[in-house]
Amino acid sequence: MVSQSFYTQLIIRVFFIALSALAASFFFMNANYILAVVLFLAFVGQILYILCFFNLSNWAFAYFFHSIQNEDFTLRFPMDSKLKSLSELNQSLNVLNEMVQEMYLKNEAKEKYYQEILKQADIGILAVNPKGHIYFANPTMEKLLSHSPLNHIKQLQQVDEDLYELFNSLGAFERKLIELTNEREQKQLALKSSAITLNGENLMLVVAQDIDKELDEKETDSWVRLIRVLTHEIMNTITPITSISDTIIKYFKVNETVVDVEELEQNQVSNTLRGLEVIKEQGGNLMDFVQSYRSLLSVPEPDRALIKGGELVEKISVIMATRPETEHIDFSVKCIPSDLELFIDEKQISQVLVNLCKNAMQSVGQKENGRVSLIAREEDGSKFIQVWDNGPGIPPDLMEEIFIPFFTTKTEGTGIGLSLSKRVMQLHGGSLKVHSVPNEETVFRLVFS
Repeated sequence: MVSQSFYTQLIIRVFFIALSALAASFFFMNANYILAVVLFLAFVGQILYILCFFNLSNWAFAYFFHSIQNEDFTLRFPMDSKLKSLSELNQSLNVLNEMVQEMYLKNEAKEKYYQEILKQADIGILAVNPKGHIYFANPTMEKLLSHSPLNHIKQLQQVDEDLYELFNSLGAFERKLIELTNEREQKQLALKSSAITLNGENLMLVVAQDIDKELDEKETDSWVRLIRVLTHEIMNTITPITSISDTIIKYFKVNETVVDVEELEQNQVSNTLRGLEVIKEQGGNLMDFVQSYRSLLSVPEPDRALIKGGELVEKISVIMATRPETEHIDFSVKCIPSDLELFIDEKQISQVLVNLCKNAMQSVGQKENGRVSLIAREEDGSKFIQVWDNGPGIPPDLMEEIFIPFFTTKTEGTGIGLSLSKRVMQLHGGSLKVHSVPNEETVFRLVFS
């Protein structure tokens, strides 16, 4: 072992140094000055030798730690030293260097692995110091906050003033909700903060998640449950109609025997006629209403396939061209890029687009220079189809109600078109977004994941 060889040589050299010192003193006291000088020189030589030995060892250690500090693992200590203990020391330092290098490479691989996980995470992650300098922000956070790169929270003023104020006042272990609106969409962000210490510096770790999709799914699920209940209740209202039918039957049938017409009273005939009219009218209305509910509950799973976006919008253009209101409306379609492909159920998405285009045309029907455009597009890795019109728009107080089943501002229609469209997009794993500026534009966007 290195320590055994080292200590053995150290003890031997200390022994000879002490022996030389004692012998030199002895001969000097006995006036044998020549031997005393020789032994003194031997004493000094051994002192210099042991200092040189320690200097070589100290140099090896200093060079080793300096290389480790600078992450330089290319150093190799010579193994052919005349001193056995120094050769063994160099060998041990080489082994230690290899071990440190292996640990460094493993930690570096882990760091890259964790960084890749943070980059691919569906949630936004951001670390910021008390002065507002952003140490780290993953791509998801930059996408959610619509700014890249993120270096300081003051940059958020360019996105939304309220967002900047929220980050500027955000404390540790707080939860906040904020809605971001731009020209294309609205986002509901949930922010959660926590305090961490990194390399002795206090940082704020902020996690952000777009909960718009989750809110949409929960909202739709709630409506599905409500519709099931309403369907049950509405079907129950049909029972009294059945009872009326039974009563009328009793006018004409007694003990399984059909009553002769001559035996019927005038009021029975009149009641029968009125009852049948009520049954026909109310029963038809109720069944139509129930069927509207059921259309939301029975949307089949999409039978998806790769569809060319250009061919899809052209088909919608042909369908809409047959509608009479199209004559006075500038209706256009585009596909960017021209070879765009969508993995969708063509029948379901076509139904959604026809409904949205029809709504858009109705909104601009009474306006001069009314325009409607249908665009399939891929942008920033996201595929979407949007229906744009320059109609009167949707009032802000109705924006959250338009997707509620059976809500409508029209005198005609059931009011389930947008609810059904939103349900279809959820089954596709996407979403239906709306952006509207009154008297300027309205955009419905089908976003595919």
